[in-house]
This record gives sequence, structure tokens and C-alpha cells, in this order.
Amino acid sequence: MSSTSAPLSTPLAARAGWTSRLAGSPTLRFIVRRLLAAIPVLFGVTFLSFVVMNSLPGDAAQELLGASATPSEIHQLQVKLGLDQPFLTRYWDWLHNAVIGHFGHSLSSGQSVGSILGSDLPVTFELVALAFLISLVFAVPVALLCARKPNGVADRLSMMFSMAGLSIAPYVLALVLVYVFAVKLNVLPAIGWVPPGQSLSQNIQHLILPAVSIALGLLCFYTRLLRADLLEQMQGEDYVVTAWAKGVRPWRVLTRHALRNSLFGLITVVALNLGTLLGATVVVEDIFGIPGIGHELLQAIDNRDIPVIEGIVFVFAVIVVLANLLADVLYSVLDPRIRYGRPTE
Repeated sequence: MSSTSAPLSTPLAARAGWTSRLAGSPTLRFIVRRLLAAIPVLFGVTFLSFVVMNSLPGDAAQELLGASATPSEIHQLQVKLGLDQPFLTRYWDWLHNAVIGHFGHSLSSGQSVGSILGSDLPVTFELVALAFLISLVFAVPVALLCARKPNGVADRLSMMFSMAGLSIAPYVLALVLVYVFAVKLNVLPAIGWVPPGQSLSQNIQHLILPAVSIALGLLCFYTRLLRADLLEQMQGEDYVVTAWAKGVRPWRVLTRHALRNSLFGLITVVALNLGTLLGATVVVEDIFGIPGIGHELLQAIDNRDIPVIEGIVFVFAVIVVLANLLADVLYSVLDPRIRYGRPTE
């Protein structure tokens, strides 16, 4: 009897053991605490955006029907769209539906907000990912090169380039890039969008100019930040002095020791900059004619399309919260004391 019952109980015992180990994981508890703390943040962001949109002058029904609409027609559309309901009632209905994943329908097109997000978000994600890739791929090696020889030729050139890059707004840089590379040199397309499934090469060509216009400011900022942090690590930390005393080569000390600790500041800034980066895509997508979520947001604001605006704001807030959660998890990977709640000093 015991020999036949053992195989049946083994999977249950293994599953129970795996569950208990997972529940006792410091990293899992750390993530759960951060997710619970994000709930009031999401609630506050959606509520404030709802207040702002309802405080703007004008009327959504009037915008949809045009200036020639009669008061009777405007009232009928308000009743049909639920705009005649009190503010708190409309917000509660929206929040209840958003929790179950239903963001309503666009007031202007009647299309489901979920389908709009599903079609436009991948476009914006690809643009943001390429901008981040460009900025980080160039920022890290340039910062290492500058920190290797402070005040050298590379460091001085990097400082001049960074100051110039930080002084140019993304939308101004976008226009300059279009004029140089699309109008004068005719090597890259100025506007338009090609899905990656249709042609990956053309898709990348259409994304290069908008991605560079967003990434340049990030590249300059990340380079100066990481360079300053690397110099601080190299000049004043005991572990660096110990590595020097052991005869470790300078580049190895810089890349294997100082860089690991300097990544804390870079991770923090990257997570915090995600909201700014998403805001930059709103203007850049409109300039380059990219059908992303930023372009959709501008159209929704023009049309006073509150369900679309609320859905986009909610998704943006979730993305920023998840980015900060990912930053916290990366902190715990770089320094295990964080996930155990121990002091780092």
C-alpha cells in the first residue's frame, strides 16, 4: 500500500515544497510590497487626469457635433455618452470597468479603447526600445572612456558634445534631422511607418530619425552621470584601492569593480526618465507621422475623447510603475542586502 501511494504523494509534496520556498523568497516579498505600494499611485494618477480633463473648457459633445449643432442635439449626445452623469459617478464607472480590463469606447470613433491600445502600443514600444538601446549602447562605453582618462581629449570632446545635446529639445532636433538626412542627403525617410512584419529593414529606417531625436538627450545625460559616478568610485572607495594594491589592471578595475556600483545611479535615472521619454514620443510621433500611442493621445486631446485619454494615461502610469519596480529588482540583484532589508552602509 505504501509503495503505491508514494508516487501519488510525491508531486503534491514537491508542489507544496516549491510553494513554501517561493513564499519565503525575499525577492518575491520585495516585489509584492512594491506592487501593493503602486496601487494608490495608479489610483491617484487616474483620478487627477479625470479631474483635469473634466476641468477643461468646452464640451466633448459639442466638439464631436461641431459648431452648427443645436442644444437639443448636444443634450441627446451627452445622454447617450453618459456625459450628463455626475463626475464621481462617471469616474467610478470607468474605474470599475478598468479593473476588469474594459476601458470603454472612443467617443469620436466608437472603437474599443482596448483595441486602440493594442494596435498603437507596440509601435510606441518599438520606438522607445530603440531610443533606449541607442542611448545606453553609446553612453556606457563613452563614460568608461572618459573616466579612464579624466580631462583628456575624449573627456573634453564628450563634455562639449553632451552640453550641446542637452541644450536641444527633441522636437527641434527632429526637424533638424529631417532637414539634413531626409531633405538634403535623402538617405532616410522623413515621415511614415512600415510594420516590421512587412519589411524589417524599412521599419528600422523609418524609426532611426525619431529614435535618435529622442535618444540624443538621454545619451548625453547618461554619459555625464555615469562618468561622474565612475570617477567618484575610482577615487575614493576602499575596494578600488584594494584592487590597485593587488595589481589589477586599470581597465579591469573600471569595468569589473567600479562600473557595477555605478550602475545604481544609472538604473535609477533610466527608470525615472521613462515617463519623460513617453512624453517626448507624443510630439516626435506626430512630427514623423508614426501611428503610435503618442499620436493617438494628441488626437484624443483635440477631440476631448476622455475614454481614450484615460486609457492611455492609465497604461503610461502602469508602465512607469513597472519600470520603477524593475529598477528596484535590479537593485536587489546588484546588492542582495536590499532585498533582505539590510542597510547598505
